[in-house]
Amino acid sequence: MTIGGHLEELYGLPAFTFPGPGETPRELPGPEAVAWRITADTYDAEEQWTEAFARFCSAVDTTRVRALVVGAWEDAYERSSADIVEALVAARDRLPGLRALFLGDMHSEECEISWITQTDVTPLLSAFPDLEEFGVRGGQGLRFPALRHDALHTLIVETGGLSVDVVRGVGASELPALENLDLWLGTSWYGADSEAADLEPILSGVRLPRLRYLALRNSEIQDEIAAAVAAAPVVAGLDSLDLSMGTLSDEGGAALLSGQPLTHLRALDLGHHYMSEEMTHRVRGTLGPHIQDLGLTPAHRSEYRPEERYVAVGE
Repeated sequence: MTIGGHLEELYGLPAFTFPGPGETPRELPGPEAVAWRITADTYDAEEQWTEAFARFCSAVDTTRVRALVVGAWEDAYERSSADIVEALVAARDRLPGLRALFLGDMHSEECEISWITQTDVTPLLSAFPDLEEFGVRGGQGLRFPALRHDALHTLIVETGGLSVDVVRGVGASELPALENLDLWLGTSWYGADSEAADLEPILSGVRLPRLRYLALRNSEIQDEIAAAVAAAPVVAGLDSLDLSMGTLSDEGGAALLSGQPLTHLRALDLGHHYMSEEMTHRVRGTLGPHIQDLGLTPAHRSEYRPEERYVAVGE
């Protein structure tokens, strides 16, 4: 996923934006045929998100809906998603087939990722026990206390700065069906305050017996994360590992090469890295012949401060 535009699909279904007021076409897609994107106009504030959702529930047979995408809501830079969470929880009986939900599908012109104001999102998981995919964008005000969910197989948290409380909440959760975990850890400038040690419950793999894809990316402590991953028990069961978008340097590259074998991986993404050409060559020579999809695209360095390192997504 990227933040340059809106989601194009969710749960294998193409995203379709539910029309605004007065724009409803003669015929809508089948309820189960698309991932419905519901959004409020952030410029004119013609209607609030909850009002758009009420129109959606009146126009569509929600019992057949499989995937929902929550787009922009009014004043998202200062108004949290609490009302939206409450509205979705209240509608749980009308959405018995919901299997995928993404909260906060906004590009930068609607609201910068680190300005999106979230809330405790776990009531959504509690309200929808059959949910298989859940994603959220924006770390400001985001809360994720530990919970148990037996059906979830994909969890995505995209931020420019993820709080340690959320990292620990995810790590302490019981998610026995989880296969894909994607955390954008971000930078301290935008609220990231976790350390590599806080990832230990995730890296141990004890609560994640089915995990196959692990992304710990967009981090300013990518070297420390790489060192922790190099000795992490969870890696042995992975198919794909993603440490991209962060500040990975030669230190992190060397840690990966000196740690446990990674040659069983199908994919390893180290893109947006700050490794030297020599280290990049070593990584490619050691892992390239074994890993089908090896991402080694370097980060773009500042012309004026080439020594400085930045995460791919901050503000």
